[in-house]
Amino acid sequence: MKRTNELIVALAVMAVIIVVTWGIYAVGDNMPAGVTPFSKDVYELHNVILAVVTVIGVLVFTAMFTSIVVHRKSKGQEPAQFSHSTGAEVAWTAIPVLILVIMAIPATRVLIDMEDTGNAEINIKVTGYQWLWKYDYIEDDVSIYSMLDRASNQARQIGSGIDVRSVENYLLEVDNRLVLPTDTKIRFLLTSDDVIHSWWVPALGWKRDAVPGMVNEAWALIEEEGVYRGQCAELCGKDHGFMPIVVEAVSPEDYQRWVEDRKAQTAAGEMESAESARATAARRVPVSDDRG
Repeated sequence: MKRTNELIVALAVMAVIIVVTWGIYAVGDNMPAGVTPFSKDVYELHNVILAVVTVIGVLVFTAMFTSIVVHRKSKGQEPAQFSHSTGAEVAWTAIPVLILVIMAIPATRVLIDMEDTGNAEINIKVTGYQWLWKYDYIEDDVSIYSMLDRASNQARQIGSGIDVRSVENYLLEVDNRLVLPTDTKIRFLLTSDDVIHSWWVPALGWKRDAVPGMVNEAWALIEEEGVYRGQCAELCGKDHGFMPIVVEAVSPEDYQRWVEDRKAQTAAGEMESAESARATAARRVPVSDDRG
């Protein structure tokens, strides 16, 4: 009877551990689900594996503490005398292998999907600089530079006198956002012009290094409109902490309008530059040659 009570106590402890673990999980202490099919697959895989390892941990520690309490020497317990057990050895080898194989199957599928950058509708070249990003929309012939916004840049200066808490999205806002359409497969081509950077937006579900002389690939299909923020995730110099990333996902129609607006701005800027160059040339005084 006493042994039964001890077993009940051990099971109760195990139940408490499970409840506390999932309670922590339930209040949101978890990774974000993201807004792409891939990020959601990773989120679900994470939850499944978390559940598996939690159950394994609870079972192992319950068995261990039960053995310590119930079978301790002070209670007169005598250890079994045997050199080996074929059944036990097969069990503790086969069961972990089976668990790993079961977890590896969905994980492998997610990894394969992560590398499938084919059939992209839009290609974006991402180039890292110290300390900003350049985005080239290859099909649309549009390029933008994106760096820390002015408000954050002013507030971060020593002696600025600006309360950083008064700056909205301090150190997480840029002057030019990366505008992307929803429900569209987008391929990212990442490289760097100087040192190694790392382009990371948690909501997309992946992080890729931008390496000088190399091109890394990734893809995203954003399912929800919104603003998604990230940062350079590779120490790249003194201003590493001041090169945020902001992705603005809009509808395909709004994206097309944005592209046309950017093209119009670029054309207007080129025309203004050309007119300025012509005006400068017209003001030049010709040099006469009197050597005669």
